Order: sequence, then C-alpha cells, then structure tokens
Amino acid sequence: MASTFFGLTIAGSALNSFQAAVNTTANNIANVNTAGYTRQQAIRIAAEALRVNERYGMAGSGVTTTEITQTRDFYYDVKYWENSAKLGLFEAKLYYAQQVEDFLLNDDTVKGFVDILGEMFNALDDVKDKPEDRDARQSFISKSQNLANFFSSMNVGLTRLQEDCNQEICTQVDQINGIAQKIALLNKQINVIELQGVNANELRDQRALLVDELSDLVEVDVKETDVIDPQYPNVRTGATNYVLKINGQTLVDTFDYRQLTYVAREKKVNQSDADGLYDLYWAGDNIPFSVTGKGCTGRLKGLFDMRDGNNDEGFSGIIESVRAGDTGDIVRIKNPSITDINNMTMMDDGIITLNNKDYRYSGFTYDAETKTYEFHLKRTLSVDEREDLNNRTAAIGESIDAMGVPYYQAQCNSFLREFAKQLNNLQRSGVDLDGLDAGSFFVAGNAADGSEYDFSDYDASGSMSTFKNDYYKLTTSNVKVATEVMKNPDRMATISKEDYANGVANQKLVEEMKKLYSEVKMFRGGGANEFLKCLITDNSVDTQKAETLYKNFSNISETIIQKRMSISAVDEDEEGLDMLRFQNSYNLASKMVQTLTEMYDRLILETGV
Repeated sequence: MASTFFGLTIAGSALNSFQAAVNTTANNIANVNTAGYTRQQAIRIAAEALRVNERYGMAGSGVTTTEITQTRDFYYDVKYWENSAKLGLFEAKLYYAQQVEDFLLNDDTVKGFVDILGEMFNALDDVKDKPEDRDARQSFISKSQNLANFFSSMNVGLTRLQEDCNQEICTQVDQINGIAQKIALLNKQINVIELQGVNANELRDQRALLVDELSDLVEVDVKETDVIDPQYPNVRTGATNYVLKINGQTLVDTFDYRQLTYVAREKKVNQSDADGLYDLYWAGDNIPFSVTGKGCTGRLKGLFDMRDGNNDEGFSGIIESVRAGDTGDIVRIKNPSITDINNMTMMDDGIITLNNKDYRYSGFTYDAETKTYEFHLKRTLSVDEREDLNNRTAAIGESIDAMGVPYYQAQCNSFLREFAKQLNNLQRSGVDLDGLDAGSFFVAGNAADGSEYDFSDYDASGSMSTFKNDYYKLTTSNVKVATEVMKNPDRMATISKEDYANGVANQKLVEEMKKLYSEVKMFRGGGANEFLKCLITDNSVDTQKAETLYKNFSNISETIIQKRMSISAVDEDEEGLDMLRFQNSYNLASKMVQTLTEMYDRLILETGV
C-alpha cells in the first residue's frame, strides 16, 4: 500500500510545479518588451503512478514539470526570413534609385541638362547672325563647356554614389562576419546547456534574433537536427547540429563558422567605375562569394545591383580562335554583345574571363565588317590552353539585370560620344576665320600627360582600336571643349570648306549644327533634347518598381510579424490570467498540505495505538 504520508508528497509536487509555472509567468511578464524574447511555458504532466497493493490498482503520485519550452513556430520564422531578404533588397534599390534621380533634376531650383543644352543652342543663334563676332563665338564656346561640365559633374556624383554603395557593402560584410561568429558561440553554449537535459531558451532567442538581423542582409536557410548516438538511437542526447546557409553557401556549421572578406579589384570592369571597388571572397580559400545571381535576395544584393548593375548589357561573346602576338596571345571573339563604339564600356587595359578563367589584356580592337573583337593578352598561352578556349565563352565582368550606376554612366557616355561625333564631323568639314581647316570641337582629356584626344583616328565604318585616337576614349569624366578653341574662338568653324573655296558666304554649317538639338537622331531615335527624358523615364520606372515592391513586402512583413507575435510574443492579458490561475492552483495545493498536516496531527497525536 502507499505510504501514510503519500498525500504530502503529492501536494508537494503540486506546490513545486505551480511555483515553476508562476516563475515562468513572471519571467514572461518581465520580458514583455524585450526584443527577440519568445514566450515560455512550463510543461506539466501527471507524475508516474505507483502500483499499490489495493483493489483500486494504481495511485497517482502528483504532477511533474518536465521542461520549460518556447512557444515558437519555425514556419513563420522561415516566412519572415524569406520576406525580410526581399524587403532589404528593394529598400536598398529604392534608396539609391532616388539618389540617382537627384542628378537628373531639371526644374526651377536646379539648372540641369535641358537648360544648359538650350542655352548652348540659343548662343548658336547669335553665331549664325554674327559669325565673325568673337563675343558671340566665345559665348557659344562657354555654353558648350558648361555642357561638358554638366556631364563631368554628373560623373562625379554617380561615382560618389558608387563609392557609397561600395563602402556600405564593407559595412554589411563586417556585420555578417560578426553575426556568424556570435551564432557559432551561441551554438556551443546552447549545446553545453542542453546536454544536461534543459532548454537554453534565452540563448535560442539571442540566436534567432541574430538570424533575423542576418536575413535582412542576405538570403538565409537554417537547418537544425538532433545529434544521434548510434548505440542508443532512440535516446535523445540533447545536442544538435545547426547549419546556417547564406545564398546557398554554408556560413555556420554548429561550432564552426566562415568569414567573408572584401578585396579591391586590380582592374576596373567599366571605364567609368570608381577605383577600388570590392569583390567578395570566402576568407582562407579565396573562393568568390556571389550575391548577384537572379535567385539571390537581401540588402547586400541590392547594393551590388546599384553599384554594378548594367541592365544586363555587359560584354560577352564566343572565342573563335587564339593566335600568337608580339607580347602575348591574341584572342579573337565572335558574336559579341556590344557592336557599337558608343556602347563600349570595357577598360582598355583590364581583365577578361575566358572559359571561367581570368586573363589580363593590354587592349583590344573591333572589326565592324566581321563583327569580331581581338583582345591582346599579356601572356602567351600553352597549346592545351589554346585548344581548351576554342568556342568557349568570353566575358568582362558580369551582366547584371539592374539599372545601377554603371548603366547610367554608360548611357551618358553613349550619348556624349554620338553628340561629340556629330558636332565634330561638322566642324571638321569647315574652316575657321583664317580659312584653316578646323579641328574637333569636343575632345577627351588625357589625365596621364595632360594631352587631348581629338579622335583623328575615327573610322566611320565603326571599327576601332584602343591603341588609336578614337571616340572610345571619350567619357563623361574627361569631355571638354578643345583647348585651342577655348583660347582662340576664331578656330571655330562656321562655314564649310566647299563654300569657302567657292567664295560663298553663308551659314549652312551653323544651320546643320543647330539641327543637332532635335532634328538629328542620336540617342534612342531622338534628338539631343530627348536625352534627359530617356534617362528620367528609365529612373522613374525603376524607382516606381522598387517603391511598389518595397511597399508590398512591407505589408507582407507586417502580416507575418503579427502571425509570429500571436504565437511567440508575450500577451499581458494572457499572462495576467495565467498568473491568477497558477496562484489559485498553488493556494489549493497549500491548503491541501495544511489539511493533510491536520490529519496527520490527529493520527499521530490523538489516536492511541
């Protein structure tokens, strides 16, 4: 039969169990406003019954608190992480797209491209009326230099924006590394505690909060599995394996973690890129970490999209042949993605990827007739390397489907080259006031030696070479009015060579120059005056898309958070009810102890034996 004092044991188990429940409720109330805290509950089960030698069989032995668990649903954690990465992606893209918009303003507060171009061509009217007036010529030249200054200023602004993206990438990578280290340490602490048979709830909350922070930066995938003892597969060890992946690559594996490092590029990918842009690698093994894939999400991808995005218009082609050159092999590339000199963004001295391997080159040429490129490598390849390259892919940088800084830089360069070419062709067809052949009006400054590229090697067929004086050299960073024209306005042509030779004094050349404003197609089928509208349209569409998606994912995030909090968050009303319920249960257990004590007093002290 059961012990005489068995009732006290049962009542005592109730006191202990409801004391644990009250303490858990108190802990929940204390952390009602603690970030990342998950509501806890004490799990109670009936204690193991005892077999007694009585007709009623087994006697209950009270209640036992088996564990204190978290009320958390992993499903909503996953949904939150997935949505957070998308939210971070479009928040970053929206912010920088709005920054680009500031460079395209042209209103009452900012004198932009439209006003500057209009002033330039208005000044040309005075030149037409008074072609020999030095003041009229100087005014047009000054307005033209203002246009060049506008593009130079835009280049500076976009470059700074690219540098800001680059610096923020460093900050985010440092944050990812810090989170990885903290999670690995928490994994160790959690396993040490849970091997003893208890739940490390607070440490798990800290770990989950870190994953929440990480999910804003990159796409995360978490998998936690129990460690099984092969000799006792049905016995829970308490230890777990915790694997955290970012963009499909392992960042944390239980106690081990990897670190990302950022390395400045040796060579620019695009002509107008800022210096020192970073690429990401896994520290130690130097394996690239890519975040620009179409399936990737997260704030880090948004930053790369805006820093490197070229609207999927990067250079690529197929290797046709490899032959020996003077200083290294020459690689011939067919089916190129870029066939217009205006759209060429590749560096004249850079790195080309051939069959997924990087090679340095010292320059390249383009044959418009065969539509093939020849890149001059800086080293000689082996026979096996040459054979392996045949009909393989070639690329410079990545083609990223986003309108980032390189895209807008490339659009400005494309317009500028065509506009300068059209104006220079007209100028070269005329003579100055002294009857001498005029030269290029717009030139490109050579930062290396202070000289100027006047594009004297320009080939009207469309062929080009980086080793020659061609329009490929012209970018928004170096455009200017020719120094000889700035110093001597008489060098500007206003009459064609033919009319001058025939003694005809007319201003047909100036009339042709005026047509460049709107009548001559030079950018996407429109005149020079349509250029800014095209860029504003691009930016508006991109900004509106990012803003719409950002709002959509913000709304989804709020819904997920509400669902998540309905399960995991501490509800003050609910905790208040639990407090009263457990208090009443504790009081009843105390009353039972008192009652049993009185019974034992009667039994022991007042009953004769």
